[in-house]
This record gives sequence, structure tokens and C-alpha cells, in this order.
Amino acid sequence: MIQLNDIKKAYHTEYDTLQVLKGINLTVNRGEMVSIMGASGSGKSTLMNIIGLLDTYDSGTYYFDGQDMSLLDSVERSAYRSKNIGFVFQAANLIAYKNVVENVALPLFYQHVSKKEREARAMEKLEPLGIASWAKHYPNELSGGQKQRVAIARALIANAPLILADEPTGQLDSKTTAEVMQIFKEVNALGTTIIIVTHEEDIAAQTQRVIRIVDGVIQ
Repeated sequence: MIQLNDIKKAYHTEYDTLQVLKGINLTVNRGEMVSIMGASGSGKSTLMNIIGLLDTYDSGTYYFDGQDMSLLDSVERSAYRSKNIGFVFQAANLIAYKNVVENVALPLFYQHVSKKEREARAMEKLEPLGIASWAKHYPNELSGGQKQRVAIARALIANAPLILADEPTGQLDSKTTAEVMQIFKEVNALGTTIIIVTHEEDIAAQTQRVIRIVDGVIQ
């Protein structure tokens, strides 16, 4: 599903060049649940942004389901991302003035799905996550765990084959962390590929494979 070959990425300043990724080779198969681990500054967030089509790379090749991502322009990349990749971040990044069902349905708005269908599909995602009864509530009324469940529902709404989760349990207590990880496992069991970026060994241990990145290189 994901095939990275010799991916390199540098950031340039007026005085210096920082080589963040130094030749990444990585394959993630459809249906896998893997974790990417690394210290701060190791390049793991840059790697995730490249996989998620949020950032570009300087050289190398990136194939997603056999399609060369370098051939997409910015508009095509955005459309491909919204259709194929769901995101869950450390902060739920919910829109404060939209209620739960509106937040979950938002990705479908950009796909020009009707309001009625958007909200129906959003409710379908909220139900198994145990927060359908909170559909008309606003983010400031939710606990941290509830917000992250909403974020997961939003990531799932477009039925994207890939979920990227960047430190998804970083702000949660141990009980809520366990609940969120169980949700990821259940989603993965249904066939969705999941990549979790984390610095927590106990989170990584719950995935099928741990990818360790040190100074821009996979160990």
C-alpha cells in the first residue's frame, strides 16, 4: 500500500541546511497497524507528513497503492489525501463553533456530499464509538477522551483506507488511552491500515510492527 524508496528531505534556512530524512525505505502493507517511534527531532513527524501528503520530499519515490505521488500537483494531492487518508492528531483539532456531528461530517463537505447524507454517515461513525448521544454537543462540553473519539470518527467518515495518528494518546490518561487504542485495533480489524506516530513504548507494543527512526534513518 505504502512504498517509500530512498526518501530524502531537507529544510533550508538562510545560514544552514538541516537534512531531516536521509534516505527512508519503508513498506506498509494494506491492513497493517504499525507504529513509528523516534525521539524529538528524529524525523518521525516529517515522515508522517510526507506519507500524509501534507509535505513534499526532495528526492526518492513514494507510491500509494501503486500510484506515484510525485506526479500529483497540489490540487490533485489535496483531493487524493481527502479521499484516501484520515488524520488523528494529539490535539483533537475540533472546530469550537460546530457540534460533534458537524465536526465529524466536515470531510464530506469538501467532497460535496449533501448535508443530510453527511450527518447520516457521521451518526453511523459515532454510534460504535459510544458518543452518538453527544452528537449535538459542542467541543467545550466534551472530555479529552470524548474529543479524541470524535476525531477518530472524523478520520473514518470518508472510509479512507489509511489512518495516520500523530501521538493520538499524548494528552490522555491511562484509562482513556486504553480505550482509544482498543478503538484503533477494532478499526484495523475491519481492514483499515493504521500508522501511529508515538514516543511511548507501551503504545508501540500494541501495534503489529514498530518502525524506529533515528537521525532521519530507519534502524
